[in-house]
Amino acid sequence: MGEEAKKTLQQRKQTKKPLVLASVMLAMFMGAIEATIVSTAMPAIVADLGGFTLYSWVFSAYLLMNSITVLIYGKLSDLFGRRPILTFGIILFLIGSILCGFATSMQMLIIFRLIQGFGAGAVAPIATTIVGDIYTPEERAKIQGYLSSVWGISAITGPAIGGLLVQYVSWKYVFWINVPLGILSLIGLWLFLHENVQQKKHEIDYGGAVLLTITISTIMLLLVEGGSRWSWGSWQALGLLVLALIALCAFVFQEGRANEPMMPFSIWKQKSIFIANIVSLTTGIMLIGISSFLPTFVQGVMEKTPIVAGFTLTTMSIGWPIASTLSGRMLISIGYRKTSIIGGVFLIIGSIAFVTMSASSGPLWAAVGSFLVGAGMGLTSTAFIVSIQSTVGWEQRGIATAANMFMRNLGNTIGAALLGGILNNRMMNYFQQKAAELTVDDANKLLKAEERANLSSSIKTILQNGLTNSLHSVYYVVLAFAVISLLFILFIPKSNERSV
Repeated sequence: MGEEAKKTLQQRKQTKKPLVLASVMLAMFMGAIEATIVSTAMPAIVADLGGFTLYSWVFSAYLLMNSITVLIYGKLSDLFGRRPILTFGIILFLIGSILCGFATSMQMLIIFRLIQGFGAGAVAPIATTIVGDIYTPEERAKIQGYLSSVWGISAITGPAIGGLLVQYVSWKYVFWINVPLGILSLIGLWLFLHENVQQKKHEIDYGGAVLLTITISTIMLLLVEGGSRWSWGSWQALGLLVLALIALCAFVFQEGRANEPMMPFSIWKQKSIFIANIVSLTTGIMLIGISSFLPTFVQGVMEKTPIVAGFTLTTMSIGWPIASTLSGRMLISIGYRKTSIIGGVFLIIGSIAFVTMSASSGPLWAAVGSFLVGAGMGLTSTAFIVSIQSTVGWEQRGIATAANMFMRNLGNTIGAALLGGILNNRMMNYFQQKAAELTVDDANKLLKAEERANLSSSIKTILQNGLTNSLHSVYYVVLAFAVISLLFILFIPKSNERSV
């Protein structure tokens, strides 16, 4: 009888794969929708809270914590199991989300976004690992397709939901919408996922984590504030540069001697992995430059509603999954090098559309540029993941994939800081030349229809021209990174052309 009871208990404790998959997809959807839904709401948030100069920090704070923690959470899940670490991440993310909705200033919002990003770092890598744990290698390809669709669906629905919430309720609900999704995901994980955690002795690379945090934080601070709050030759800017270089050198040294490094540089010796990671960094910079600032252009310069601004970003999200699907077929027929090159060309054409965009171009022009960049991203990112996973063995596949994800996140983080700094700097210089009494924060007035209507035509023209010129500077940098991406792609070894 005792044996029978044991058997029943074991059956009851079996992992229910479809329900775990649904819970994992909910968690991923919550993390994925965050990027596009907040981008769409940002003009309304800035109009309400003020502080246009801090605009890019709302993204940078979230991305900084996300980038730093993604590798740490992966290590911790090996020690303590996937479920408790993912639970910790989701709860922290939800606390940050709730607090963001209660923020009464941009400074408060930035602090709460740090908390949100600290939790978000656990979601994507551990959710993907759980799928790898519970499904056989034969099943994984199909299941990874479901996970990819989450990013496509969230990217399509995010701007639309964000636009509707901003226009008809309040921007606060953009953050609070995460709460029911996170709770449902947690219930599913604890009811249906059962792990047999083998206690292994792992050495967590705390030194690497601290040094990486210092490196990325100082680089971000330098990029956002350099040239605007501090001149590039000031002691503050030079001090930050020296600190970043020392921390980076110390990080590289630490990773070389750590038994289980956060960033295993040995895998970078493979040329195809090196190129895939570098291009993931450059395309990450491009991605944040478009998704963060396009709604501002459409609302502030073209004078369109948040919903229209949201849909100009949605087209990128339509282009991405379509191109990803086509990429799978192209990899088999023409190889990943040619697939990546075609993707690189799309990135350049899309960036040219943004560089040439003006107030009279209309939202359709912005939407087409967005779609082309999305297509380029879909072709390259899919090709890179397949390339990386076919280059390394099973025992390094997780590390190699996490490193690529980290480089994309790092690109987003650097991009938010760099491009935000350029935007503030160019706008400040323009206002000093045209109307010295205006400040960068006066651009807030363009983002609220009532305040915009109260502006005199001359001031409105100066503000809109200042914003247009500044955003064009941002998009020239985006174009430069698109060109750099294609140049690196051309160096993918021809010998690996058909390794798929």
